[in-house]
Amino acid sequence: MSTLREIRARIRAAKNIQQITRAMKLVSAARLRRAQDRVMSARPYAERMRDIMVELGRAGELPPHPLLEQREVNQIGFIVLASDRGLCGSYNMNIIRAATGEMSKYDRQRLQLVTIGRRANQFYGRRGYSIVGNHSLPNTGATMEDAQQITQQVRDMFESKQVDQVFLTYAKFINPVTQRPIVQQLLPIQPPAEEDGATYDFVFEPPAPELLARLLPRYLFTQVFQAILEATASEHGARMTAMSMASENAGKMIKDLTLTMNRARQAGITKEIAEVVGGAEALR
Repeated sequence: MSTLREIRARIRAAKNIQQITRAMKLVSAARLRRAQDRVMSARPYAERMRDIMVELGRAGELPPHPLLEQREVNQIGFIVLASDRGLCGSYNMNIIRAATGEMSKYDRQRLQLVTIGRRANQFYGRRGYSIVGNHSLPNTGATMEDAQQITQQVRDMFESKQVDQVFLTYAKFINPVTQRPIVQQLLPIQPPAEEDGATYDFVFEPPAPELLARLLPRYLFTQVFQAILEATASEHGARMTAMSMASENAGKMIKDLTLTMNRARQAGITKEIAEVVGGAEALR
């Protein structure tokens, strides 16, 4: 049985951990509010861009453009969007599991990875995957410049035929408790298809090649930037939830250890009383 000194030491350690987890929970909650506001503000724009691409898809065959080029798939690129830090529950492993599940469909020699976040870079680097780019995002929130840098690298890889197809893996923010891993094809761009599959004869103004030259790079950037915003909010939500559970578990541990300590003290006092009474009886 542990001594009172050992139990007190464990209680002090649990209280220190609880203070840290509570502080991390508050920090994550504050960052989550800002990240959630950014996600909700950006979603209407991303959805409108998707609607425009759906309408373009109704036009049938589009004019040639480098971002639309369909070719034989030899090299596949994967963007894996994880976090720099841990202590966020199963957030990183869920993303890595979803990405690795999709990668398992291809020969590893055909894969080229762009990792975002130290956790993804460490995981795939230790397992011998080809990592051609690694990026870190600031804890205070990603900027448009961060998204532009990532978008430009992936676009250059595709247009130079370094890769023939690119997938993006990230966590879509649902609520602070739920983050849904998403794996979507980023390049070549495929206009989302509507269920009715109807096509129309459009008259483009400006001409279709000029319109695509402006629209497709913006659509690609929007996809990447929205994924980064979703991932940032998901990370803070996962960390806030994990730290909340850790604080609760620390509280339960402190309660149980305190009860154990009180029982040990009571047993010690009872033993001392019994010894005193026994000594008094022996002196009679």
